[in-house]
Order: sequence, then C-alpha cells, then structure tokens
Amino acid sequence: MEQAGWSQVDAYLEGRLLPPDPILEEVLRESERAGLPAIQVSALQGRLLGLFAEAIGARAILEIGTLAGYSAIWMARSLPPGGRVLTLEVDPLHARVARENFRRAGVDDRVRLRLGPALESLRALQAEAAGPFDLVFLDADKESYTEYLEAALELTHPGSLLVADNVVWEGEVVAPESPDPRVQGIRRFLDRLSREPRLTATAMQTVGNKGHDGFLLARVLPAR
Repeated sequence: MEQAGWSQVDAYLEGRLLPPDPILEEVLRESERAGLPAIQVSALQGRLLGLFAEAIGARAILEIGTLAGYSAIWMARSLPPGGRVLTLEVDPLHARVARENFRRAGVDDRVRLRLGPALESLRALQAEAAGPFDLVFLDADKESYTEYLEAALELTHPGSLLVADNVVWEGEVVAPESPDPRVQGIRRFLDRLSREPRLTATAMQTVGNKGHDGFLLARVLPAR
C-alpha cells in the first residue's frame, strides 16, 4: 500500500473518528485560495495534537510555524478556560490568513500570533520571561530545528511536551549524504536531542494524506 491507499485509510478513519467540521474545511479552502502550500497537518494529526494538550492539561502552548493556523486551531480548541496559544510566523501573508482563520474559528480570543523570524521571536520571549509553556509544537523550517529546540528548552518546565513534525521526511532522514538542507537540519536536530539529558524522547513514522513522515515526542524531565 502506498499513497492512494494511505489516503483512503485516512479518509476512513476521519469518517469514523472525526465529526464533520465545516469551519475547519473553510479554513483549508481559505488557505488554498490564498495560495498557501498544502503542508498543514492532517485532520487526524490535528486531533492528535489536541489530545496531547488535553492529556497533559496544557494551559500555555507555543507553536513555531503557523502557516494558515490549522494546527493552532486544533490546539486552541483543546484548552481549558484561560488557556492560550502563542504561534510564531515569519510570512506576512501566512499571518494575515491565519489571523482571519482564528477569527473564523472563534479562537482569536485565545490565540496570539507573533510575526517575525522565529529565532528573533524566541529570543524576545526569553527576554520577556514569557512562559513557561506546557506544550511546544515545532513545525517550521527544518534547517533551524536545532536552534528552535535550544530556545524551547528555555521556555518550558519539567513535564512540558515537545512535538516536532516532519522528522522522517519520506525516509530521507537516514541518508547522511543527502544534499537537502532540510534533511540535514532534521539530522542535526535528532543528534542534538539524543545528547540532551533534560529530555526523554521517542519518534514514530506516519503514513497518510501527508505521505511518509513522522512525529517526534519529547518530555522535559524533572531537574536532577
């Protein structure tokens, strides 16, 4: 079974597990109309992010990479009263579309978008003593994943959950000589994380509408 079959299984599972959601369907249509790339998480993955947030009782979520706001909406819907999502986006068009989608989805009261290069935004958050964040979702440029990890560690607390998307990249992550800077960025990230004593982590391959890829999950350990 390859892409057509994986997509068919995703459609079956969505039909059984996720009720129809006209708002999220409109979010995706608006993203397409604006010319944004269709690289957002799938609906099943979006619900998984929401379940992660609910399972750890997240009240403060940091997302690095907004796109059209699809994943942020899934996570924002999982928050208890008073919870918040802070999402970082570098592209003004993406930010404009996302803000409108937050309004459309009725979560603009709990989602704040910060526009600018993510590393600059993360340094500003550190200077502002923002956080700590209970959940960090990393889904931005792969070349900078290691730097995002370093910053995220300063904005979390013991028990925080880090989720990183696209860590398998169609299986290319196992190719040390790959000329793709995204693959090399993912490999550096995994190497760095493997040496980090503050984290315990795992990763899993995924197949579906988004092809062959994977998630990484890491938990911040208590201080020793």
